[in-house]
Amino acid sequence: MTAVVDADDVRRVASALPHVVEMDSDGFDFRVADKGFVWSYPERTPGRPRRIRTDIAVLYVGDEAEKQALLLGEPDLFFTTPAYDGFPLVMLRLAHVDVERLTELVTDAWRMRAPDSLVGDLDAAGS
Repeated sequence: MTAVVDADDVRRVASALPHVVEMDSDGFDFRVADKGFVWSYPERTPGRPRRIRTDIAVLYVGDEAEKQALLLGEPDLFFTTPAYDGFPLVMLRLAHVDVERLTELVTDAWRMRAPDSLVGDLDAAGS
């Protein structure tokens, strides 16, 4: 496996996509057309303040079927919590993924959240 990624890699990959806005946060939080597609995992532990985990990315996925396929197919990379039940979101352990796969996952998340009118800009850029 090649080098693992970190929050700086997420920031670099997400920022390179068209029409992306980074929201002010304690970690990273990227949106396209006011829709989040990748952000730092806000870990909630009962009795403790919420903690922003920049070593874990929350990614938007297409639907429940894709979510389950990722969770079951690659449990070392992806996980979820009950707070995300019913939402097309998975958590990605950055220490277990390389830049190429991160780029693929973040780009796919962007494509699913961007309006069709913006997706053409990504295709025109050759991504």
